[in-house]
Amino acid sequence: MTTEATLISTGDKPVLRFERFLPRPIEDVWRAVTDPAEMRAWFPTRIEIDRWEPGAKLTHHFDDPSVPSLPGTVLECSEPHRLVFTWGDDTIGFELSAVEGGTGFVLTEELGASRAARNAAGWEVCLERLVAGSVGEEWTPRFERYRAAYQPLLGSQDGPPDASHA
Repeated sequence: MTTEATLISTGDKPVLRFERFLPRPIEDVWRAVTDPAEMRAWFPTRIEIDRWEPGAKLTHHFDDPSVPSLPGTVLECSEPHRLVFTWGDDTIGFELSAVEGGTGFVLTEELGASRAARNAAGWEVCLERLVAGSVGEEWTPRFERYRAAYQPLLGSQDGPPDASHA
């Protein structure tokens, strides 16, 4: 299984898609992607939400207080299989499936074209934290590979995020 993003660019906005296998029961993975305390171990923001249900509002808080929070809305929630929510103007989806020995996990992000390389590199780092609890390769070399691949397809790519996203 590749750890790199698959770029889908057939709609109005490109979509990044990642697939992972987690050797944990689906209920444990669902908790890791919906419990704000557990999300802090791998997700790039601190999420403030009362309840995961369609229409619920949430807020994405960055560790760097100089970076403004981003609003979000839950679009879909079907425990323990599917969660879709917004992150500012982007849409993030998690799909979980019980498979032999654990859980199949798919993350998608529909986003602005100029952020594709930056976010693909960032999601790789985040997903390594989710799957393995640690990060191998750092963000910058990943970003450089994605920028080289995506720039001819999507145009200029935004550079490195500030320290709160690295």
